[in-house]
Amino acid sequence: MTDCGVIAQMEASIHVETLGPVTVVTLDRPEVRNAVDADTARALHAAFVAFEADSQARVAVFHGANGHFCAGWDLQRGAQLAREGRGANALAGLDFEPDDAQPLGPMGPSRLLLSKPVIAAVSGAAVAGGMELALWCDMRVMEQDAYFGVYCRRFGVPLIDGGTVRLPRLIGMGHAMDLILTGRKVEAAEALQMGLANRVVPKGTARSAAVELAQQLAKFPQATMLADRMNAHEQWGKALPDALHAEWERSKQRIADGLEGAARFAAGEGRHGKF
Repeated sequence: MTDCGVIAQMEASIHVETLGPVTVVTLDRPEVRNAVDADTARALHAAFVAFEADSQARVAVFHGANGHFCAGWDLQRGAQLAREGRGANALAGLDFEPDDAQPLGPMGPSRLLLSKPVIAAVSGAAVAGGMELALWCDMRVMEQDAYFGVYCRRFGVPLIDGGTVRLPRLIGMGHAMDLILTGRKVEAAEALQMGLANRVVPKGTARSAAVELAQQLAKFPQATMLADRMNAHEQWGKALPDALHAEWERSKQRIADGLEGAARFAAGEGRHGKF
């Protein structure tokens, strides 16, 4: 599969691969289980901003190399900054306003709302800020021995990359409070049961399974799928009439696409749920 891809290097720790309409963004810092420092965060942010701007790219896969998704913020680097009296530098440039177009998060892309889907391919550890990056994605494909956890609870490091926002929205307040307050490990079977994972796959196959899923999404009529996706993202906080009105206003222009699809169905395509 990678033979036909185009691989670019954003920075030493970030690799971007093009597989037709699918973009694979790989985090590669094996010495710290793919933990993210400030330079890596900026490179991740740039990679996903570039994906958003690429008119040929339809779906992204976010992958961690060397057996782990991401172990969170690089605490070793943070400790070094603290020893050097430069701890405040870790927060430099991270303040933002809600209407900022492309705000940089501490972990990189965590404050972006892209117009196209991103699928996390989760292997090994996806903990603390790494879990927040997985939550930022639209879907999570998780290997059988992978795990989530708010491991930063042990050290008093706060969730500042959307964890306290996305986790309750994704799995409900009860499950979210359990994970946020205890910081406990959540393995794949439980993650699937509570809706934290969308797919569980054998060890070593998260990337290939996520790419296969991304290629499936890339084949659908894009304008309609992206309209439905954005309606789902933007309905939070709206009263039901307002959410229904917004859905109608965005999606009514897609009805012609649906009628064309209905004609293909009537001609025999896609019967009995076949894709």
